Amino acid sequence: MKPISTTLNPLRSVDLATGQPDRTTYERSDFNAVPRAGVVGEAMVAYVLADALLEKLGGDSIAEMQPRFESLRQNRLEDLPMDNTPWRFGFE
Repeated sequence: MKPISTTLNPLRSVDLATGQPDRTTYERSDFNAVPRAGVVGEAMVAYVLADALLEKLGGDSIAEMQPRFESLRQNRLEDLPMDNTPWRFGFE
């Protein structure tokens, strides 16, 4: 994750609002990349989770995967025994 470079000299560009040729303006852009890194991290987590679900559930379409997804264990707190008996998360 690297922020865009700071440009000291104006470069040829296009004004996106008007569509007309224009020059870039000096703007320091490398001062803090943390807000952008959060978005990138969130997207990567979503991508990895989607890939893991595809690997786990298989299928060529969402309609094919939906019943398999619904049959997965929910792992809800209410499903755990709370009477001092041993328990563990996992698929048996």
